[in-house]
Amino acid sequence: MTEDKFTGTLLLAVFTAVLGSFQFGYNLGVINAPQQIIVAHYRHLLVVPLDEDELHNSTEMHVPTLQPTINYEEEETDPDPSTAIVTMFWSLSVSIFAVGGMIASFFGGWLGDKLGRIKGMLAANSLSLIGAVLMAIAKFGPSHILIISGRFISGLYCGLVSGLVPMYVGEISPTSLRGALGTLHQLAIVTGILVSQVIGLDFILGNDDMWPVLLGLSGAPAVLQCLLLFFCPESPRYLYIKLGEESKAKTNLKRLRGDCDPTKDITEMKKEKEEASSEKKVSMIQLFTMASYRQPILVALMLHMAQQFSGINGIFYYSTSIFYTAGVGQPVYATIGVGVVNTIFTIISVFLVERAGRRSLFLVGLSGMLVCAVAMTVGLVLLHQFSWMSYVSMTAIFLFVSFFEIGPGPIPWFMVAEFFSQGPRPAAIAMAAFCNWTCNFIVALSFQYIADFCGPYVFALFAVILLGFTLFTFFKVPETKGKSFEEIAAEFRKMRGGSFTGPKTAVELEYLGAKENA
Repeated sequence: MTEDKFTGTLLLAVFTAVLGSFQFGYNLGVINAPQQIIVAHYRHLLVVPLDEDELHNSTEMHVPTLQPTINYEEEETDPDPSTAIVTMFWSLSVSIFAVGGMIASFFGGWLGDKLGRIKGMLAANSLSLIGAVLMAIAKFGPSHILIISGRFISGLYCGLVSGLVPMYVGEISPTSLRGALGTLHQLAIVTGILVSQVIGLDFILGNDDMWPVLLGLSGAPAVLQCLLLFFCPESPRYLYIKLGEESKAKTNLKRLRGDCDPTKDITEMKKEKEEASSEKKVSMIQLFTMASYRQPILVALMLHMAQQFSGINGIFYYSTSIFYTAGVGQPVYATIGVGVVNTIFTIISVFLVERAGRRSLFLVGLSGMLVCAVAMTVGLVLLHQFSWMSYVSMTAIFLFVSFFEIGPGPIPWFMVAEFFSQGPRPAAIAMAAFCNWTCNFIVALSFQYIADFCGPYVFALFAVILLGFTLFTFFKVPETKGKSFEEIAAEFRKMRGGSFTGPKTAVELEYLGAKENA
């Protein structure tokens, strides 16, 4: 079928868009590799000046990890006020990125509607470039101020693209390729994390001389994206439905689809435009107050909560300490191995998502993570009694990451766009992105305290959470593979009548184009 065709223009447009997702991943991972070096500079600047030899000695043995490791047997010491100051600024340097993302995630849909998808991504890149420059010059000024400012501005950029990229990719993709292309957003994120880990090694850029270059390199894909965006077509859906420019929409459809007849796509857009024109502008509050939007938005938010509360970040917290326990001489390379597995299984999900379906992969991923969380708990609890349990834990790490990238990692980002028609879609995507960023921030802020409280049983808690999300997915999440908005509406209609929606009403799913047969 011609609609299954990958054209050069379609591939260029998707590749260009997900360069924003790559920046997202790069900024997520890059700050952790030079952690000890940056902390030493903070201490040099804020507390006690160190000479060059002391500064070198304080950083030469650092171990890059995705997240701080946890040591249950660490002896308590009296708090050092100077250490507390440095720790505060370092924590702010890490977490301010998520704060920027939380704020900007509200405006991704608005920016895409105001300027268009292409111009919106171009405008957002100005934030990426500003943030990169501030971090690149951090060594030559007040490091803590420049890094915190740069991270915040980069977070603003990533908050915007976390909504813009899935929106654009979903709108330009043929229905039969929508899932596969939608997973590329997550693939680009994990690739960005992996690249930041690799070039953050000591002998590449993760050293005292080159760490500003490491941080500032986030601007390189922004420059490339800006150049390539001039060759990418605007979303035909945006042109036709929002601007009413049918001629331009047809032209762009032909560029994206090749020599296929755009009549089917235009007919679908025409129907969607008629439905959108009958809808009033949907606000985020209305997504929750109107019965016709409440169930799908709650399902969408639960998918994003499942992604962030699954325990995937906890795996990265524990990975290096477990690799140390297993006797791995260079645990940083084992941690990079986790990143490689992360990337490989995201690629696998690209090919699986249109064969197995979204809901099926999400269920498989959650169930597999649940089993791995139990195995991880057993491994951590029995680690000191049986040394071979460290290998059980290591195996569980790799499998946990694999199952995450098969389903819960990529799928929530593009299923939201599939749940909603053109009218409420920008508000829904913005709300989902905000939920994702907020949950990310909550996990980053609270995990250390939860781990201290639960000790090696922390993944038992995640196992319970995963069980809850698995049951929710089984009963409340419809399959959207290859389905139109009307067909998705029918799926929701079949599952209707639960605690989300209350009484059945004639208007329940009009936003998806469903026609009530009263």
